[in-house]
Amino acid sequence: MRFQVAVFISPNKRKNNNYQLSIIPIYLSMTIENLFAISLFPYLAFLWFLTKSGKTPKLALRGFYVLLIFVFITIPAGIYAKIHYGTSLANVDWLHGGAEFFLTLSNILVVLGFRQAVMEKEAEK
Repeated sequence: MRFQVAVFISPNKRKNNNYQLSIIPIYLSMTIENLFAISLFPYLAFLWFLTKSGKTPKLALRGFYVLLIFVFITIPAGIYAKIHYGTSLANVDWLHGGAEFFLTLSNILVVLGFRQAVMEKEAEK
């Protein structure tokens, strides 16, 4: 699936520091796969800050890292589904279920990690 993103630029500056509206549309051809890959960088930054802060419960932090396993398993599984079955990963149940297992595991670890932290705070009171 392809779609176009319009980017508007106004490069011309007028007197009195007011900007002249000069709109130049630039169309970028993006695919869902490109967006998927690009979205990995903000998530890696999120993990870096979360780890660096030292305030996240260890089990929850592990859950956030397990989500990376889900991502790295989903990519080859999607390629395999496309090559061998001629369809998307979502349409090949056994592959899709195997990949989704890691998403579920990630969610469980995050919830249990924060639950444990809340219970420890309540026990201190």
